[in-house]
Amino acid sequence: MSLTEILPGRLGFGTAPLGNMFRAIPDAEALATVEAAWDQGIRFYDTAPFYGAGLAEERLGQVLSGKPRDSYVLSTKVGRVILDEHETAARELGEKGGLFEHGNPNKIVHEWTAEATERSIEDSLKRLGTDRLDIVWVHDIAQDFHGDLWLSKFEEARTGAFRVLSRLRDEGVIKAWGLGVNKTEPIELTLALDEPQPDGFLLAGRYTLLDHEHALERLLPMAQEQGVDMVVGGPYSSGILAGGTHFEYQQAPAEIVERVGKLKALTERHGVSIKAAALQFSLAHPVAAAVIPGATRPSRIAEDTAALNETVPAAFWTDLRAAGLVSPAAPLPHGA
Repeated sequence: MSLTEILPGRLGFGTAPLGNMFRAIPDAEALATVEAAWDQGIRFYDTAPFYGAGLAEERLGQVLSGKPRDSYVLSTKVGRVILDEHETAARELGEKGGLFEHGNPNKIVHEWTAEATERSIEDSLKRLGTDRLDIVWVHDIAQDFHGDLWLSKFEEARTGAFRVLSRLRDEGVIKAWGLGVNKTEPIELTLALDEPQPDGFLLAGRYTLLDHEHALERLLPMAQEQGVDMVVGGPYSSGILAGGTHFEYQQAPAEIVERVGKLKALTERHGVSIKAAALQFSLAHPVAAAVIPGATRPSRIAEDTAALNETVPAAFWTDLRAAGLVSPAAPLPHGA
């Protein structure tokens, strides 16, 4: 089943920030943010055990467990099993070290075997307070977490998680599965396999105004040819496109700050919000089924909804292309 058949709209809510990404968020603020998403009509929620060692799932579950289960679509991820015991040493997270240092202290086991996949799903259902998942992503089998070892992690997932999730989909336990990663190569490799075939993928940070050329070269043509849909994660590039200072989960380097300055100048000239430009750009590709910005403040949700529905003049996209701020190959709204 294609993701467009499953997803209830083009705007979802990404819950990584609810795992205390970058800062310790009070429970009340986190829960109010989820309620705000619900009140704004958002009915697609994406989470993962990795986000704060179960914290994001717990917080999301506190709100969604009180909502009618058939009224929303829920996705989570496999690849990390959260243990009851607490971590005593610093976590080894590749390029993402310290990302969730304010989350739960529980020990995280990184494993993509069949057994770990089944346990991860069972644990997620408990934290989320639900009896079923709609979409399950295989999380982070990529270079940013594993360096040169990423292919061995991919193989572990291919013979473990991929097969379990394919079976669960065929049995009707879940509606769809795919990869949830920050790099294009694992998805390209998966799409080149004869079996098993994913229904879609969640690509975080690789199809944004600031970073999209690599995805356009190989991955997105492959996906379009095979009819595989994309959920765009991290459309604000870790926050730099929404008024923040992070890019790729770190402080933004000078060249990125300079490029964002040029984008902002162009949006101001056309009276467009940069959030609208970011979301509508990510959704303009034919493969894009939905975009899932994250938030930790209730007011941000209304901003995202407004940005999705904002009227952006065709002249803005034309000028964006003319200024060389997007790839010549990137599809733009209005066919600009």
